[in-house]
Amino acid sequence: MTIFEIIILAIIQGLTEFLPISSSAHLILPAEVLGWNNQGLAFDVAVHVGSLLAVMIYFREDIVRLVIAWFSKGFSKQQSTDSRLAWWVIIGTIPAGLFGYLMKDWIELYARSALVIAVTTIVFGLLLWYADLKAKQSKTTDKLTLKDILVIGCAQAIAVIPGTSRSGITMTAGLMLGLTRESAARFSFLLSIPIILAAGLFSAYDLLEANTAVDWQALLYGAAFSFVAAYLCIFLFLSWISRIGMLPFVIYRLALGLILLYIVFA
Repeated sequence: MTIFEIIILAIIQGLTEFLPISSSAHLILPAEVLGWNNQGLAFDVAVHVGSLLAVMIYFREDIVRLVIAWFSKGFSKQQSTDSRLAWWVIIGTIPAGLFGYLMKDWIELYARSALVIAVTTIVFGLLLWYADLKAKQSKTTDKLTLKDILVIGCAQAIAVIPGTSRSGITMTAGLMLGLTRESAARFSFLLSIPIILAAGLFSAYDLLEANTAVDWQALLYGAAFSFVAAYLCIFLFLSWISRIGMLPFVIYRLALGLILLYIVFA
């Protein structure tokens, strides 16, 4: 890849990892429209590292607080708000981890087509619009129950299907359960940390097993630009989401899905 391609793909990954618009739908466009080569496994690892660092640095105070609470109160009968939230992040991660592990090969073979991504981009975009329209927005994360977490966790598991958007589907579930927009977004971002970490580790393992040559300069650029894009994305999204709602992202998803359908059938 050229430096220009590296920068563009890293920014796309950093932005779309946390916005409810599907990173897989965007990463397919440069190859389909511009004829760019596949970025490769090593680059995927690098940009995921950049995104992971961004969300961990942004939520560093929350992470430290949750970890301390989990170790001090997580196994006692008297759970604190923070220790319970730490458990919710752990439990909410399990369905996606299991589903992703069991369905990985099937998804690679049958679900990574432009048609699948176009359809899921549109369908789950409409579902996000419905959830935002009907949302009661009366709950914060401290009001979540185990049942709520299982619903959000199972929703996150669906996001292994390309085009769904991990952040989009978890925010959709959160809104349907009555969370405010900001609470749904914050919990979605916290829930992304173990998933991105696990995906990065599995990709890194596959990379080591492949024993291929690595362009370290490309990986450094990819991680750096992904980090900057992801950090800005999280900051701006949380600042604006209560005011603008989900409709702009829904409209964008519908337009993107239609473009992909045009590409498929043109």
